[in-house]
Amino acid sequence: MRLRLTIIVLAGFLALGACQREAEAPPPPFAMTEEAMGRYCGMNVLEHSGPKGQIILAKYDEPIWFSSARDAIAFTMLPEEPKDIRAIYVSDMAKAPTWDEPGADNWVDARQAFFVIGSNRKGGMGAAEAVPFSTEKAAKAFAGDHGGNVVRFDAVPRDYILEQQAGAGSAPGPSGEVH
Repeated sequence: MRLRLTIIVLAGFLALGACQREAEAPPPPFAMTEEAMGRYCGMNVLEHSGPKGQIILAKYDEPIWFSSARDAIAFTMLPEEPKDIRAIYVSDMAKAPTWDEPGADNWVDARQAFFVIGSNRKGGMGAAEAVPFSTEKAAKAFAGDHGGNVVRFDAVPRDYILEQQAGAGSAPGPSGEVH
């Protein structure tokens, strides 16, 4: 009897643990539509070339959209922005049809992506971009063609993201203001 009770209790704990892990799984990305408006520029994200971003917060059932991957990364660095982030997705440029059409549903988890920084390609509003890829091989190929360095999400330099870039339009500055 005691063994049976122990097995039942253990099974209950295992089931509870599985439910908790399932509840912690990030929500899937949303498909980009014509209704997607950029957080910092207030414009339709489809009007801009280059990779896009979306962040899903715990308290909302819809994403916050960004006209560039760089702006999505900036959101995570700015102290005044919410920190209850459940998921960060950026356009997987390895699967993008073109630079001008980065795709509506080819997203990669930003924390798993490989970013090319310092390339000759400009994103969003003409600002320097952190170009995301799902594979290191694709990122290195892009860097070979367009210059730049390949880094992971946690290694993207804060000053590259937050300092005003030449030709910047929508990217927030260090204090969060839009330039």
